[in-house]
Amino acid sequence: MRMFPGNALSCSIASLAAVTLLLGGTALPLPALAFSQLNPPAPQAKDAAQTTQQKNDKPVEQALEAPSNNTLPMPDPLINKQADQSGGDASNANKSVEFLFDIDKAPEPVRKLRAAIVEAAASGDLERLRPLMNIGAGLKQTQVTADDPGEDPIKTLHDLSGDPDGIEILSILLDIMSTGFAHIDQGTPDEVYVWPYFAEKDIKTLSTPEKVDMMRIVTAGDYADMLEFGGYNFYRVGITPDGRWKFFTSGE
Repeated sequence: MRMFPGNALSCSIASLAAVTLLLGGTALPLPALAFSQLNPPAPQAKDAAQTTQQKNDKPVEQALEAPSNNTLPMPDPLINKQADQSGGDASNANKSVEFLFDIDKAPEPVRKLRAAIVEAAASGDLERLRPLMNIGAGLKQTQVTADDPGEDPIKTLHDLSGDPDGIEILSILLDIMSTGFAHIDQGTPDEVYVWPYFAEKDIKTLSTPEKVDMMRIVTAGDYADMLEFGGYNFYRVGITPDGRWKFFTSGE
């Protein structure tokens, strides 16, 4: 039988409707899901990451939080916050020695001369030490060498310095006067205040902070040589209780 175009179109529409009806009857309906249900968060992983990050950050935060009483040391002895010590090691058993780290505990004449020495040394001008040295005062002249006490001490220091202007010797002097000091031979004609304090100590018994103090002035190699030598043998300064600069020498 011949089919007209209109009948063909009707047949196709009817077939499509039948298929749609069949599928609609057999397919299971899908529940309506919220967006959050389609993409559930991973709380455990996130929480674990946050906990790990907090643990890692804690030491950093602690390191950045400096103690309220933590201050950088000034150019004074690194152990100046410790209680002043009296001589107690074996080498000082028969000496009258007091180790001090507070310049205010020295007599006023000693404090004034120390301040003048520090100012002169910091200036970089070796000649500024001359009026502080009692030059030409005979036995009371400041001793800078044991060989020729009559020689001009400024010239001697100039010759001892490793540079042509005497800057090195002034730097050494400034470093020495920035340490603690020892009060020795108290109540005798030889009473004197000595910088650095470890010049009067048994260097084999120095504490770790005291070794740090020493190595602000000498090298580790120098320290090793001193241990072999048996004592401190670098530069030292002595000031009498009445404010006279007694010596600025090296050696034992």
